[in-house]
Amino acid sequence: MRTVRRHAVPTWWRDAKLGIFVHWTPASVPAFAPTGEEIGELFAEGRSDAFAHSPYAEWYENSLRFADSPAARHHRAVYGNRPYRSFAADWEAGLDTWDPDAWAARFAATGARYVVLVTKHHDGYCLWPSEVKNPNVAGFHATRDVVGELADAVRARGLRFGVYYSGGLDWTWNEHPIGTVTDLALAQPRGAYVEYAEQQVRELIDRYRPSVLWNDISWPAPVSRLARLLAHYYERVPDGVVNDRFLPWSPVWAAARLPPARALINRVVAKGAKQGRGIVPPKPPLFDVRTPEYTVFDDVQYTPWECVRGIDKSFGHNEASSEEHFLDRADLLWTLVDIAAKNGNLLLNVGPRGADAQIAPAQLIRLDWLSEFTDSAGEALHATRPWITPTGQPPEGGDVRYTARDRDVFAFIRAPGPAATVARLTLPELQLDAATSVRRLDGGAVHWERDIGDSMHVRLDPPAGYDAPTVLALHNAVAR
Repeated sequence: MRTVRRHAVPTWWRDAKLGIFVHWTPASVPAFAPTGEEIGELFAEGRSDAFAHSPYAEWYENSLRFADSPAARHHRAVYGNRPYRSFAADWEAGLDTWDPDAWAARFAATGARYVVLVTKHHDGYCLWPSEVKNPNVAGFHATRDVVGELADAVRARGLRFGVYYSGGLDWTWNEHPIGTVTDLALAQPRGAYVEYAEQQVRELIDRYRPSVLWNDISWPAPVSRLARLLAHYYERVPDGVVNDRFLPWSPVWAAARLPPARALINRVVAKGAKQGRGIVPPKPPLFDVRTPEYTVFDDVQYTPWECVRGIDKSFGHNEASSEEHFLDRADLLWTLVDIAAKNGNLLLNVGPRGADAQIAPAQLIRLDWLSEFTDSAGEALHATRPWITPTGQPPEGGDVRYTARDRDVFAFIRAPGPAATVARLTLPELQLDAATSVRRLDGGAVHWERDIGDSMHVRLDPPAGYDAPTVLALHNAVAR
C-alpha cells in the first residue's frame, strides 16, 4: 500500500489541461432527462427524491423506478412498458454508422490530450466483449470491441486513452432505487459482485493498458484489496492516473442505513451544494487526482485535479436539451482558462446519440469552438503551471487569468460583459522592465507601457472581447 500511496501524478497529465469524457450507454437511445436544474441544485434543495429528477440522461433506468418522475412519465408516453435493458439492442445496431476515427479526429482537434470512455456505467452494460460473465443478466455487453476500437483510434491521433468503470453501482446486481446520496450505500452491490468488478477492471487494465483508470461512486472491496488492484495497474501502466472515486468499502458504511446518519449525511451534502460546490467527492485513502463535478475550485489547488462536466446539464445524450441548456462560447472557453490557471484540467464530456452513434450538432459546435481557441491559445495552456498570481482584476473591469512556463507569463483577458470590449487595460499584477517583451497570440496588435509604479498598461487592436479571451505572452515579466 505504501508504494501505491507514493505514486506520482505523471507530467503528461499535468500538462494536458483538456481531456474528453465520453458517456455512451443504452440510455442514450431513449436519451431523456429533465433540464430544469443541475445536479448540485437538486442536492441543495435537500430533496428525498433528488436522483429521480436527475438531469443526467445516463441515470434513466434509476429514474424509471420512481413512478412519478419526469423520466417515468416520458417512458410511459413514448415506450409504454418496454424494459430498459432492451435498449441495448438498439444501441448496438447504431454501431453500424459509428466511425471511431472521425471521433478521434474531432477530439484531437480540440487540443485535448486524453480521452476517457465510459466502459460500464451504472446500468451494467459493458462496451467490450468481457470474458467475465455476469450471472444476473447474460450477455449484457457489446459484441463489438468498442473500447478497443476507440482506444486504437485515439492513440493513432497521439492522444492518451483512459477507461471509466462504475465500481460503486451496477443495477444488474442491485436495483435499489436511489433518491438521495445515502441511497448510494444501500445500492452498492456486495457478495459476488466484489470479485466480478475486480476481474472486470483487471481485464480492462490487461487488455487496453489505459492511461487513466477512472472509477465512479465507490469501490466494493476494502482498502487492502483495493491497494493490490491499484498496484497491479501501476505495474502495467507506470505513468497511469487514478481518480479519487475509489472510496473503499468499510463496515462503517452500515451507518448509512440508520435514519439519523442518513439525515446528517444528506444535510451535509445539501449544505455543500448550496455553497456552489456542486459535487466534490470525499477523499479516499488512495488516489492521484481530485474530480469535482460541475464545479470549479475558487483557488489554486496543489493536489492535481480535473473538473468533470457535460457540455449541457447531462453527461449522456439528452434530446430534451435545447440551446439554452448548453455552455455558450464565452463560458466554455473561460471555464477551460480558469481551471488551467488554478492547476487543473477540464474533462469535458461528449454524449453521442445511441440510435446512430453520432455526436449531435450542438456538441460538435462546442468542440469546434475549442479547436478555434486552442489553435492560437494552446501555447498558453498546455504544459503551463499556475503563476504566482493566478487571477487579476483590472481597474477598467473584466477578468484576467494567468498561467506560466519557464520565463513566460500568459495573460488571458476577458471583457466585463457580453456587450463590452476592452481597448486599454491595466495589469497591476505585472512588473516590467526593459527586458520584457509582449506579443498577442491571435496575431492582433498590442502596445504596452509602464506607469511610475511599474504597472503594465496595454492597448489592444482589436479590443479584447467577451466570447473568447484575448491572450498575451509576456517574456521576462515578473510579479509585483
